[in-house]
Amino acid sequence: MSNKKQEQLKNVEKNNDDKAMTTNNGVKVSEDENTLTVGERGPSLLEDFHFREKIMHFDHERIPERIVHARGFGAHGEFQVYKDLSEYTSADFLTHPEKTTPVFVRFSTVQGSKGSPDTVRDVRGFATKFYTDEGIFDLVGNDIPVFFIQDAIKFPDLIHAVKPEPHNEMPQGGTAHDTFWDFFAQNPESTHTTVWAMSDRGIPKNFRQIEGFGIHTFRLVNRDGQSYFVKFHWKPVHGLESLVWDEAQILSGKDIDFHRKDLYEAIEKGDYPEWELGLQVIRPEQEFDFDFDILDPTKIWPEDEVPVEIVGKMTLNQNVSNVFDETEQAAFHPGHIVPGIDFSNDPLLQGRLFSYTDTQISRLGGPNFNQIPINRPVNEVHNNQRDAMHQMNVHKGQTAYHNNALNNNDPHTTPKEEGGYEHYQEKVEGRKIQKRSESFKDYYSQAKLYLNSLTKPEFDHTVDGFSFEIGKCKSAMVKQNAVNQLNKVDRALAERVAANVGVEVPEENEEVQTDAKDSKLTMEKFDIPLPGHSVAVLVNGEINEETLKAYAKTFADNKLNYAFVGKQPKDITKDFGITETYDTAHPTLFDSVFVISDGAELSPDAEAFAELTYKHNKPLVVNQAASEKLSNAKLDLNAPGVYISDDAQTIIQAFERARYWDR
Repeated sequence: MSNKKQEQLKNVEKNNDDKAMTTNNGVKVSEDENTLTVGERGPSLLEDFHFREKIMHFDHERIPERIVHARGFGAHGEFQVYKDLSEYTSADFLTHPEKTTPVFVRFSTVQGSKGSPDTVRDVRGFATKFYTDEGIFDLVGNDIPVFFIQDAIKFPDLIHAVKPEPHNEMPQGGTAHDTFWDFFAQNPESTHTTVWAMSDRGIPKNFRQIEGFGIHTFRLVNRDGQSYFVKFHWKPVHGLESLVWDEAQILSGKDIDFHRKDLYEAIEKGDYPEWELGLQVIRPEQEFDFDFDILDPTKIWPEDEVPVEIVGKMTLNQNVSNVFDETEQAAFHPGHIVPGIDFSNDPLLQGRLFSYTDTQISRLGGPNFNQIPINRPVNEVHNNQRDAMHQMNVHKGQTAYHNNALNNNDPHTTPKEEGGYEHYQEKVEGRKIQKRSESFKDYYSQAKLYLNSLTKPEFDHTVDGFSFEIGKCKSAMVKQNAVNQLNKVDRALAERVAANVGVEVPEENEEVQTDAKDSKLTMEKFDIPLPGHSVAVLVNGEINEETLKAYAKTFADNKLNYAFVGKQPKDITKDFGITETYDTAHPTLFDSVFVISDGAELSPDAEAFAELTYKHNKPLVVNQAASEKLSNAKLDLNAPGVYISDDAQTIIQAFERARYWDR
């Protein structure tokens, strides 16, 4: 580029306040409402270059959506390690507690298309891009710590089975159909992950309150060349919560964007989502000390056996400026690693290292996808890669090869001692074979361990999850085979699901015999902080302004989100009033309900609001006058989590538990 042109571009940047519309070639546009025609009613002319450019660009605005994880939403933030982890790794961002590392996180569902609902039962993607000073590290994981298959060669089969069936493209966004459950019954390695997905983990309340897992076994390598096996965890500071299934189904109709809206609004309000990074570390000499293979992606490392060490915190504090430019064009890849982090021989991970690059080339139009702003590293990039589609850089110089003398051999390689990446020198030997390790072939023990670790309500919800999903299958054979698989995990689960879906329980009890539990697997292990929870205040009758303001102050002081709901909107003051109606609000959109009345008859809408809140086991507070009008409603005013009080502080007490499962 000439010096004169560089100067011109700088002047353009300085004078960027002039927002005159131009073509993509910089020509100012005089008309953007009508195409060029012969007379007012004549034919359009092909020479209208502005129209042609505008339509051409519109016709090509969409890129292919992701084959999996198409439905996603992202945000920016930062990560900071708590202490120097150089004992384990040489990675710069994990060894300097004073350093803040920018991150971008994308949450997603797996099965559905880009336009599918947020609240379907599914695994959630949890992908984190660290913009470290040594390059980009992508931790591409899920909210469930295990995966359905052990070897990447089966990934196309899994996705073909889980996606809408090809003959009719149904169902969208969920696994409640024959092909998935046929895959489940014929591929027993999928059992453990499926049990997780059918539990409350499959329908998270929001993105802020999910765990994240790297799933695979990676390596950490320190400066002395010592290697440690590691699994990565994200522990939500805001606690762990789920929806109930009825609630999730209603929300799919009431608010298709429920999860993304929750994340977006939380960040806009300054209620920043936070996760702590945890590491499970196993020394090389411990590799074979466990009753599971540590390289098997369908197995967890039970936290009671291999504790999670909390080492840092991630905070999401900035929404994207443009969803397409950032969230949709973000190119994650488990092969994006930095010095101090390396791979293990996990066969699923090894396959992903090939697949993701192939995918990005297809979706983003060529090999220069890492020049898109969201994918650019924060450190400088120098190499001999040139040209190709969508090349954004203007490369200078005579040489584009290594080694060279014409340019002093630049760009040059960097020794490991000075920060150059070098793979861990693991000794590997053996014959070339296509065979699964015998140590991978226990498909049921950890599924039973997970079930053993659940509370009774969580176990009951898992029964309901299996019953709904298998019950939606059309094939009696598929239903029977699926229940036969459950019989190998847990007899009680198989019996209850069989009764619910109308098939036989196998005569022989084949359940795996283990009483093993892991105290960290139940969702109730997390405390749920009060801030961020939401309250719908149903205003019935004429409640004076001062009373409403007093309630609002109590909720605001405790950092609760609240909305006053009535028959019609009502401006009480310029900045305060009843903002929601029964047409716009719904109990599934709130964490609790507070009914206040002056003694007037409750509207049917208000009564239904309270009943559904009760049905979904949420905190319900009613004042004395309202309680008298609810005596014939479908709820028990004496049940756990139902409070009769005029005191706004009572709602704070009610929130000691997010759900009252003993109701």
